[in-house]
Amino acid sequence: MPIPQELSLTKDELDDLMLTSWNMRVATIGPGTRINVTPLWFGWAEGKIFFYCRGQKVVNLRRNTTCTVLVDKNERFPELQGAMFQGQAKVLEDPEAEAAEPGMEEVRWQMGKKYAGGHGEAAEPRKNESSARGRHWRWVVFTPAKMVTWDNKKIRRA
Repeated sequence: MPIPQELSLTKDELDDLMLTSWNMRVATIGPGTRINVTPLWFGWAEGKIFFYCRGQKVVNLRRNTTCTVLVDKNERFPELQGAMFQGQAKVLEDPEAEAAEPGMEEVRWQMGKKYAGGHGEAAEPRKNESSARGRHWRWVVFTPAKMVTWDNKKIRRA
């Protein structure tokens, strides 16, 4: 059953969720039919989600670009807000691909500010200079094809 439109996030509410939430979860398809779900830091620009990662996620996305991303906040049901995106991911294999990706520079600064200090400590915001390295450390850009959002704060209580 689809979420009623009046319970969905507005564009501004979605942007706020995506720009202030620290973690997302990405579900990729592993070998066979195994699903791999991993929490990651992320950036949001140009309607796309950017994340820097390594390991099984990158291997999975090279094999099958289909994935789902979930960003949500709050724990109690009446306060839950979130967005689930389904779409395709692209592994940016080298610095040239990173430089050519629209929104990448914005995300580097955004994530450098959001995650300055690494664990919420006060720190001087800086540009995230991470780049493709080794066999598996890569930036990934995820382009949503479908999105569902919700804001349980909008549910009318009897």
